[in-house]
Amino acid sequence: MADKVWIFDTTLRDGEQSPGYSMNLDEKLQMAAMLDDMGVDIIEAGFPAASKGDFESVFKVSQQTKKATVAGLCRAVRKDIEAVIEATKPAKKRRIHTFISTSPLHMKHKLQMEPSRVLEMIEDSVSYARKHCDDVEWSAEDATRTEHDFLCRAVETAIHAGATVVNIPDTVGYTIPDEYFELIKMLTLRVPNIDKAIISTHCHNDLGLAVANSLAGVEAGARQVECTVNGIGERAGNAAMEEVVMTFRTRHDKLPFVTGIDSKKITAASRLLSKITGFSVQPNKAIVGANAFAHESGIHQDGMLKHAGTYEIMTPESVGRDKTDLVLGKHSGRNAFRSKLLLLKIDLNEEELNAAFARFKDLADRKKKISDDDLLLIVSSKGGMPSERISFVSLAVRSGSVGPQEAELEIALDGQKKKAKAAGKGPVDACFKAMKVLVPHEDATLFNYELKALTQGSDAKGEVNIQLSEKGQIYHGDGVDTDVIVASCRAYIDALNRLLAAHSVRA
Repeated sequence: MADKVWIFDTTLRDGEQSPGYSMNLDEKLQMAAMLDDMGVDIIEAGFPAASKGDFESVFKVSQQTKKATVAGLCRAVRKDIEAVIEATKPAKKRRIHTFISTSPLHMKHKLQMEPSRVLEMIEDSVSYARKHCDDVEWSAEDATRTEHDFLCRAVETAIHAGATVVNIPDTVGYTIPDEYFELIKMLTLRVPNIDKAIISTHCHNDLGLAVANSLAGVEAGARQVECTVNGIGERAGNAAMEEVVMTFRTRHDKLPFVTGIDSKKITAASRLLSKITGFSVQPNKAIVGANAFAHESGIHQDGMLKHAGTYEIMTPESVGRDKTDLVLGKHSGRNAFRSKLLLLKIDLNEEELNAAFARFKDLADRKKKISDDDLLLIVSSKGGMPSERISFVSLAVRSGSVGPQEAELEIALDGQKKKAKAAGKGPVDACFKAMKVLVPHEDATLFNYELKALTQGSDAKGEVNIQLSEKGQIYHGDGVDTDVIVASCRAYIDALNRLLAAHSVRA
């Protein structure tokens, strides 16, 4: 098992400590089930002594977890350790994870203790924990700013007291890879009983080096990596689990290590966490970002169409994603444009293709990303830019806490004005029902609705983005107005124009 690296996921503990990332019990259980299913070795479920809620969540996670070890964090004091013992009782496999600071800065200002007293507390806390659990992890908080001689003594003391795992955290994201490599290597050479414990890494991302430092630690002899889904955690976050796992898998030639993670479940775990917390990952986030397998450059797209290996070092399927996304924009070339149309089952002759490509380039200069329904609009127009069959004329609504909520909507359809009135569960619903009266589209349903403010103040402009779904095809619509109800109508009309264009292309 020399090449096995244990994945210790702390999304539910360190990750949840991120401002705004708190999870309720049900959300923690959902996330824990996902982590267990994807093959995480150890799930750090929380800090039981912190609150009744944290205790309950660790207890419930312990009850439901089938394969992973469940760990609870505690300070080097007996009441904290006892809280972990009680909270993890239902677990099939459990771990007590205790910690204390070891750097001069932390010992002086945080603990206000002499080094000798810290060593006594390590001995007492670890030995007490080991009496109640065969799996005990000890962490040297702020290890990377700890004097080497004292860190060696602390690690030796912890292992002698019964620690089966010793964690060497870069608590404040201060170290760099070469330095962290040397620190781990130094411990393997100087601590006489180091062979009796697994060395673990726990790196923070304050300098953007958490994953690089974790990998350096493994190269130096560490065999456990502490990490989180999407790299969430205190301040700038922790090492991202998906990046660590896929680096081992992709660069096995240089890092010949394996984990037990089912990489095809990485994207699902990332999306579940985003759904639970309400925080999406940035588009260019490695592995799980929206653009991680997206290509817009014409040169890149041409290469991808000829052989995916030209610009992708892993397949999207390997992390649970559907496919590579050839994003059409102003940098895209004619070959990518034709290929995208063929995927949409649109086959144009050379003359039609040239005219449509010219219209595409014109639109791409004014729009950041061209969607599939934009392409359908472009192809449906016989010359110039795509035309819109429906346009907004006017809207009057009745809303408030006393119903019914009603909307009277007037539009122009193919140049002819039409008006309809409808009631709904709110003014937006009433508007959309009026739209269905004016332009029947029974097979289409509202798939998504999003509202956001573009400016500040009570007179802020609102932007509405909607998606209509019809027979598996999604049609996007955007609308902007100081009146969010009007913005909603404009967005619906925009999506409906795209739907009608698709009908005409496929007729």
